Amino acid sequence: MRLPFFQTCVLDIGTIVMLISHRFLSDRSGNFGMLTAILMVPLIGAGGLAIDFTHALSIRRQLQGAADAAAVGAVAQESPAMKKAQTMTGDGVVTVGKTDAQELFRAQIAGEAVNFPIDIQVDVTKTGGVLTSAVSFNARVPTSLMQILGQTSVPISGTATARYETPAYMDFFMLLDNTPSMGVAATQTGIDKMKSVTASGHDGGQDKNCAFACHIVSTAGVEDKKSYYNVARNNGITIRIDVVAQAVKALMARAIDTQTMANQFRVAAYTFGKTAQDAKLFKVSAINYDLNAVGTATSSIQLMSIPYQNYNGDQQTSFDDALKGIDAEITATGTAGTGSSNADRQKIVFFVADGVGDSYKPTGCTSPKGASGGRCIEPIDTKTCTTLKNKGIKVAVLYTSYLPLPENDFYNSWVKPFEGKISSKMQECATPGLFFAVSPTDGIEEAMQALFMKIVSMPRITS
Repeated sequence: MRLPFFQTCVLDIGTIVMLISHRFLSDRSGNFGMLTAILMVPLIGAGGLAIDFTHALSIRRQLQGAADAAAVGAVAQESPAMKKAQTMTGDGVVTVGKTDAQELFRAQIAGEAVNFPIDIQVDVTKTGGVLTSAVSFNARVPTSLMQILGQTSVPISGTATARYETPAYMDFFMLLDNTPSMGVAATQTGIDKMKSVTASGHDGGQDKNCAFACHIVSTAGVEDKKSYYNVARNNGITIRIDVVAQAVKALMARAIDTQTMANQFRVAAYTFGKTAQDAKLFKVSAINYDLNAVGTATSSIQLMSIPYQNYNGDQQTSFDDALKGIDAEITATGTAGTGSSNADRQKIVFFVADGVGDSYKPTGCTSPKGASGGRCIEPIDTKTCTTLKNKGIKVAVLYTSYLPLPENDFYNSWVKPFEGKISSKMQECATPGLFFAVSPTDGIEEAMQALFMKIVSMPRITS
């Protein structure tokens, strides 16, 4: 094995000393005897140099290993410094990390080095979401043969650094569109079946070839058997709100598996309302660390019910009101942070909708046809999305593509004029990079999880 240059030089000095000493000692002339006496001291000192420096190098390797272990251990995921950093609202020195690193350093030392006076300097700091440690040491290793030259010790030193970027702490506010348009069959097969069972109307129903299970119609608390919602239920046709509800439950299981530290994610869930009579932001689950509980609560989400057909002119989908309500909910939990600690959490709106609003909006309607009697059917108005983003809140959008229904007169009159803008406006609502579109033939559950993983893997600004 090839020796390092330093060790080679040291060994060569020792060899030279041995050769010269042998020659001097074997020479019997007077001059050489005197020279031998004069030179023995520096020659022995030079030989001691090889031994003492090799010894010091061995001790330094041990201390450098201890410094490496201390630097890494001080910022490990379960370290006292990391736990403290997670509670800090700002940047600064993490004092507890110094004591911990010094103890870790000492624990790595064995043999004679245990008794050496070692100066250990530790610096553990939090900057943004990054925890950094620096461990340095200085010591003097006692010599043996070098003492003949007056050198009682050899100085050694070293430094080790480590950094750990903490995963982001995140609060998710799930906004799930459960308005009548989410009553469309979830797959093309379901759409075709729905049209088939309503080909001639159904049990007195007026609409024919209807792909929508649009309404839970209730009179005096009794569901109307003529409701196409019940047609879908009785024929085993899954509608989109069913898939969304189950997808959120599956997402909570994925989020639990994705967490790399306790309490990394909190989730709240909302819909646009349980009933059309009270069409406002409805809290399905308050912000919660218990993601299993959130999944259980969201799995029972149903389509918004209405008391009778055309109630309130079918104006039950106000994205403006829902997003403003979410803004208020987020504000109640604190301002949007960087995600660097449990006290400085990122805020994310996870918005699932088909992108077509239908609400009373006599002014400011963005539809090319404007409002009709105050009723506004429009692609999402992104002004409220912009308000959220300007506050540092991320907006993730899962667009459940609004299906063209060319045989439907309502669609042709009111939605077709802006159908080309529905997707682009939903994307405009989203934070760049956090938009995902899913068609009826795609899996909503898979799309929801793909969007979630994009969110949690995005780089975090730490300065």
